[in-house]
Amino acid sequence: MDEELRALTERLRRESGGVPEFERLVATADADGLAAVLTAAGQPLWARELAAFRLGSGRDRRAFETLVLLLNHRDPARCASAARALARLGDPRTARAAAALATNELRVAYALHPVRLLTELRAPEAVPALITTLRRRLTPQDPYGKVALACVEGLGALGDRRARPVLTDAAGYPRLAAAAEAALARLPG
Repeated sequence: MDEELRALTERLRRESGGVPEFERLVATADADGLAAVLTAAGQPLWARELAAFRLGSGRDRRAFETLVLLLNHRDPARCASAARALARLGDPRTARAAAALATNELRVAYALHPVRLLTELRAPEAVPALITTLRRRLTPQDPYGKVALACVEGLGALGDRRARPVLTDAAGYPRLAAAAEAALARLPG
């Protein structure tokens, strides 16, 4: 069992109370059975998360919709596990979905993991989405500093010169200045 699945399993075992159904989902190799959990009525959230993570990590695209919903969940641990599974999934829809979540101003409080996922994916949607999200965070007293910082770091990692103007603006904000200068140094030209 890899480290990510082990950590997820421990968290969800506590959440589920260690019921027999949980142990069955952890042990099963039946992808169809895991996929059935995603669509069956009345399944607890921990069961859907476990099934989606296992399917996504196994590159089974039936997990896509559930993982995207979890990527935008209010619980950061669920978002993080969904992002890890989506990165492994290899579904071509992932970058577009992550970009939509990262740029949704109504859900910006939950944009941290979509931003990080976009950086990891290095997809064509990544740079425009991170620029848009960061530009919106560059206001006095914006409460989403972690999202802004993730955008700055992501833009530096992606190294696309289109990010230069927004990173230059970000360097004027004390909470982002050091990261923005480091990101600017990574840009070509």
